[in-house]
Amino acid sequence: MSVQERTEELRLESAPAAAVGLFAIRKAYGDVVAVESLDLEIPAGEFFTLLGPSGSGKTTTLRLIAGFERPDDGRVELGGADVTRRPPYARDVNTVFQDYALFPHMTVADNVAYGLRVKGIAKAERKARVEEILRRMRLPGLGDRKPSQLSGGQRQRVALARALVNRPQVLLLDEPLGALDLKLRQEMQLFLKSLQQDLGITFVYVTHDQEEALTMSDRLAVFDQGRIEQLGTPAEVYERPANAFVAGFVGVSNVIERGGKSFAVRPEKIHMTDAGAAAARGGHTETGRIREVVYAGMVTRYLVDLDGGGELQVVRQNLETSSGEALDAKGRAVLLEWRPEHQLEIDTEPGETEGEQ
Repeated sequence: MSVQERTEELRLESAPAAAVGLFAIRKAYGDVVAVESLDLEIPAGEFFTLLGPSGSGKTTTLRLIAGFERPDDGRVELGGADVTRRPPYARDVNTVFQDYALFPHMTVADNVAYGLRVKGIAKAERKARVEEILRRMRLPGLGDRKPSQLSGGQRQRVALARALVNRPQVLLLDEPLGALDLKLRQEMQLFLKSLQQDLGITFVYVTHDQEEALTMSDRLAVFDQGRIEQLGTPAEVYERPANAFVAGFVGVSNVIERGGKSFAVRPEKIHMTDAGAAAARGGHTETGRIREVVYAGMVTRYLVDLDGGGELQVVRQNLETSSGEALDAKGRAVLLEWRPEHQLEIDTEPGETEGEQ
């Protein structure tokens, strides 16, 4: 063994084990392959999101980590320990579900204390830990209430408290905000991110909502058909999508076919002016006509048919534009332009995972 190889071996031996490690994972249900050739490592203390459409394999991956499912092939590790054959109760993880799964006949305090009681924690310590976690969840003084007496957001925080009171190594969250209305969901996104940073616990979060993934994650994996299409930070995935699937699924992206190549450009990066206006030097330009206008309050979305074929979506902030002015633009001939660095060449077919693993 060379000095360089030995140095690398020592470095790997001294590096802290990932909180979650999935190695060559495969899971099928009959003829349907849910997860194929999955390799993924999640460092301790990271807010990591599994993002993808329904049936992409993200929830199956979460269930494999939790132990609710066992892989057909491959290995699951938690903190460097092989837990592939361990049942859920023998893994240092807890799961929060979309439907909360609270016991309706128990008080909030009893719901939160349930796992501690099962573990045989003394009553005095149970009481202290329940009060502390309810304080962290912004639920002080609500311990004597039943779940039916709480709002949806409060019930979600009780479910979080019950999962976190056991101080798990990893918290798994399976679309936990899906039942909440938009305003409360946005508030809970900020709360969850702040909570994770405060506790320093590894969060593995499953969602199909791109905004949630971009808002909360340190890193995210974009799933499609049982494979990871891209892995990286929110900025990397949004600004440099690996292929057409990622470009179209994470946010809104225009895909343009020119000269046998495919390019992606985000709608908010396109500058739109009236036809005949002077174009900026060095930028990419297209001409076309506005076919549809959608006024959405803070922004207006324009769908433009290009003279050279195809269409582009453009988004403009309504800084001074009224709804009437925006809607009057329908049918207008326009010039579209964007800077070269905002146009990214992409693969049109899903391929190998991009991003650091």
